[in-house]
Amino acid sequence: MSSQHDETPARPKRFEDTQLPAIPDVGLLDADVASVELSQHRTKLSTHRTGLSEHRTDLSEYRTDLSTNRTEMSMRRTGMSFQRTRLSAERTLMSVIRTALSLIGFGFTIFQVFSRGRESGVLNISTAAPSNFGMALVMLGVLLLIVGIVYHINFMRTLRAQRNAMVQHGLVHGESGYPISYTLLTACALLLIGLYAIVTMVFDVARG
Repeated sequence: MSSQHDETPARPKRFEDTQLPAIPDVGLLDADVASVELSQHRTKLSTHRTGLSEHRTDLSEYRTDLSTNRTEMSMRRTGMSFQRTRLSAERTLMSVIRTALSLIGFGFTIFQVFSRGRESGVLNISTAAPSNFGMALVMLGVLLLIVGIVYHINFMRTLRAQRNAMVQHGLVHGESGYPISYTLLTACALLLIGLYAIVTMVFDVARG
């Protein structure tokens, strides 16, 4: 952006209001002399009005510069609000990752403990309900992760499209780009791990 938007305009100096010219007393003067005196008085009044008009013009230009700067700052704040919204979506996806990780980890642990316990004879349990419960937790975690990833991608695509549209209309600045979402990459990696855990459990059940 040009430097005129980065510098605060200087406020015009305070107008030093001069006294209005005194009205000449032309009652006892000759008509021609009185006409000259009144003409000079009108000239002084006109000069006074011109000074006021020039000062009003300076103030108007100053207000215009301030309005331009406020518009510039508003555009930048709007651009930063898009970044804050993007970071908020990242934090939401992080919460989904934490919940899904807890479900997958806890469910896989339950499945392995009860499955290995039954196989070794340490746990004398005839039903496979605890193992099924563990598998259900893992599946729930994977499902939650899939929903979170799909929602995040759709939300970010909508946000990016809205931002690009506002940039094209000159409503916001588009200098700052959208970096790669490492949170989304982490979520995808955890999804693969969850799917691998489900496949492992399914094969253990089939083998058992």
